[in-house]
Amino acid sequence: MELKRSPFRGVTNIIRFNWHLYLCAGVILAILISWQHKLPAPLKPFALTISFALGITLIASLAVSYFIYDFSDLYQLPWLPDLNFKKVLNIHAGFDETSNIIMGKFPNTELTICDFYDKDKHTEISLRRARRIYPPTNNTIRVAANNLPFKDNTFDYSLIIFAAHEIRDKSDRVQFFKEIDRVTKAGGEIFLTEHLRDLNNFLAYSLGSLHFYAKSSWMEIFKTAGLAVTSEIKITPFITTFVLRKNGDTL
Repeated sequence: MELKRSPFRGVTNIIRFNWHLYLCAGVILAILISWQHKLPAPLKPFALTISFALGITLIASLAVSYFIYDFSDLYQLPWLPDLNFKKVLNIHAGFDETSNIIMGKFPNTELTICDFYDKDKHTEISLRRARRIYPPTNNTIRVAANNLPFKDNTFDYSLIIFAAHEIRDKSDRVQFFKEIDRVTKAGGEIFLTEHLRDLNNFLAYSLGSLHFYAKSSWMEIFKTAGLAVTSEIKITPFITTFVLRKNGDTL
């Protein structure tokens, strides 16, 4: 099982999954630059400004993606406790980069891998590409996000890493976390890792940051689902992990 990712794997995947966006941006940038001298004088500063902003946005998004996914210790999963000899749920939305790492780092964990990807609900082409390039492993269990096929209080830890934001309907997200709450043991912990819709991610990804949810939105979801945040861990300025427990559980 792998612990060390290949160099530039993260930023390469970003480009592979979203190449259409980078291609469109590149074409627009090339047109603006090549045709700038033909534009009327009043429009030249406007075109120059757009070219500069677009170029900076492209460079920033790739640089930040490299910093997060290739340079930082994100995929060492430093926020996790010792999972050995624990029952652990790792649930994703069609693209699983962490299960092999977990098994390599904690070889004695009892890991259950679930995938709630639904082609009718999760229609983003980038996610479809990711799933095609990295298909789920044979031991992955296909599940519905609102109905997990496990008994109450099954898992010591439940992990949701870069997946929950793919549940776009608010009521569905609430039901998902109620299900996570139900299958996690009393006294157990839930780890949610996400980008947030905040200033840092906006500066990095511009309008792409709108695909994420604000911290206030997550906090509302947690409260409605009956979960309490026990800690908030920053993994780089762009990634946040919320550690959750059943409301009323004590540390």
